[in-house]
Amino acid sequence: MDTASTCATDDTTPRTLVSVHDVMPETLPRVERLLALLEAERVYPVTLLVIPGGAWDRTALARLRQWQRRGHELAGHGWHHRVERYGGWYHRLHARLISRDVAEHLALDAEGIGALVNRCHAWFGDQGLDAPELYVPPAWAMGRIARSALAELPFERYEYLSGVLSAESGLFAPVPMLGYEADTAARARAVRLWNRINRSRARARGWLRIGIHPRDLELRLAESLRQDLRRYRHHSRYAALTERRPDHDEGDGAGVTENVR
Repeated sequence: MDTASTCATDDTTPRTLVSVHDVMPETLPRVERLLALLEAERVYPVTLLVIPGGAWDRTALARLRQWQRRGHELAGHGWHHRVERYGGWYHRLHARLISRDVAEHLALDAEGIGALVNRCHAWFGDQGLDAPELYVPPAWAMGRIARSALAELPFERYEYLSGVLSAESGLFAPVPMLGYEADTAARARAVRLWNRINRSRARARGWLRIGIHPRDLELRLAESLRQDLRRYRHHSRYAALTERRPDHDEGDGAGVTENVR
């Protein structure tokens, strides 16, 4: 049994940031199913990572607007979420071991990454959607762009594998993350170990990210995902990582950041 099988919570349970990845026209039915599960488990708010470069029609865009009206946040998540060419040996190795063929940033230089990020942000306004504050590169691979350069781009926050960067201030919040995208036995073993380590780290840090992909309910760690949703009950928005609010004291884990500039 996975270590998430204990589902009891108390006041020491980490605050969680829950996101659903790879939101694009062809995944909307699966995303709807995930949101139904999250609603049933009283998980709110949820951040939806949207890939703009697909065949978005009026019906699909209306669904995004509906989700925003329900209080879910939209975030940018690349443009095509697939690689058209490889950017060298590191990119090829990354694709083979980690990202397969989705880490599109790794094929670009800093100027190309900036152009992709700008195009992604502009798409939301062009479709009549609220402007997103968070950008998550596919496979969390930001590529060859300095963190300081992100302050010149339109998103307020950028998510890395190790945590979340506030672009304007340069503050970086290290936040452990759980994942469930495991379609082979080998990947399931690796992800189980990763999650076990990060559950322990989350207890110390007071924060945790839960990243869900559209097919996770069909894959090998589906039950582990359901258990974690029942275990972690204190949900927050990404903005809470770097903002100080009067209803939280200094010891509650809010705004736990380090300056990376």
